[in-house]
Amino acid sequence: MAVKMRLQRHGSKKRPFYFIVVADSRSPRDGKFIQKLGSYNPLTVPATIQVDRQKALEWLHKGAQPTDTVRRILSFKGVLYLKHLLRGVSLGLFDEAAAMEKFTKWSSEHDSEFAKRQENHKKTRAASRPSFVKKPEGPKAVRSEAPDKAPKAETSGE
Repeated sequence: MAVKMRLQRHGSKKRPFYFIVVADSRSPRDGKFIQKLGSYNPLTVPATIQVDRQKALEWLHKGAQPTDTVRRILSFKGVLYLKHLLRGVSLGLFDEAAAMEKFTKWSSEHDSEFAKRQENHKKTRAASRPSFVKKPEGPKAVRSEAPDKAPKAETSGE
């Protein structure tokens, strides 16, 4: 049985939301799955990703093959790097404490770089907004101008 780690689509039309699941490769996309590993919401900025690292790592060790998108997600969350480090431990290149130290260092650097990117994104979005659009100062300011501009109806006696 070929086991894949893939996305299972949920959500309404044009509003996708995905679960990251482990499933038999022959089962339908939204069909039966073996285990749910997390979720992925591409509509938020930045995309929201929730992954159980330990479960994903166990399935990778068992031989589950991630699809391209799930591979990118696992790489972003550090699961593939952790698998790489644990492979080095099993080959005797370094001990598990050194591997965990490397992973925590990578994780902190990754989080700080992600926060910088998020901040730059917010700044560029704020800078790209047109500056000529001004908000009215209040509802009373809008109301006071409206009667002056409205045409006055003349009443005729006939």
